[in-house]
Amino acid sequence: MTRISVKVDGTTYEDEVEPRLLLVHYLRDHLGLTGTPIGCDTSNCGACTVDLDGETVKSCSVLAVQADGSEVTTIQGLAQDGEWHALQKAFHERHALQCGYCTPGMIMAARDLLRENPAPAAREVREALEGNLCRCTGYQNIVRAVLAASGQEVSP
Repeated sequence: MTRISVKVDGTTYEDEVEPRLLLVHYLRDHLGLTGTPIGCDTSNCGACTVDLDGETVKSCSVLAVQADGSEVTTIQGLAQDGEWHALQKAFHERHALQCGYCTPGMIMAARDLLRENPAPAAREVREALEGNLCRCTGYQNIVRAVLAASGQEVSP
C-alpha cells in the first residue's frame, strides 16, 4: 500500500491505496465521487475525463499514486455555491445529452478548450472533443452547447 494525499474538488484526502489503483476507481470507490463514469478502461472514450493540475486527463489512464500531491477537479467540482458551471447549464439548455454517459467527460474537455480559447469556432470545438466519444447525440448539440457556454449564440 502507498499513502497519497490528493486535493479533489477542493477537499484534501489522505489514503492508503494499492499502487495499481486507477484514479477513476479511487475517485469512485474510495471517495464516492460517482459523477466520473468508467467508460472503457482503455482511454478510448473519454467519459472519465477529469482535470489534474490544470490539464485534462482520462482518469482510467492515470494511477492514483501519480496524483499524489496533485489537485483534481471532477464534474462534481464544477458547480459553485449550488450554481451549475456555464457548460453544465449550456449542455442542459441545448439538449447536448441523451443517455448522459459521455457528458462529464465532454464537459471537462470543453472546459479545458474554453480556458485556452474562450471563443472557439465550431471546428475547434470538434477538434478539442475528438478524444471523447458519444454514441447518442451526433455531436451537433454538444458543439452548440460549448459555443453557447463561450457566449456565442448559435441557432438551434
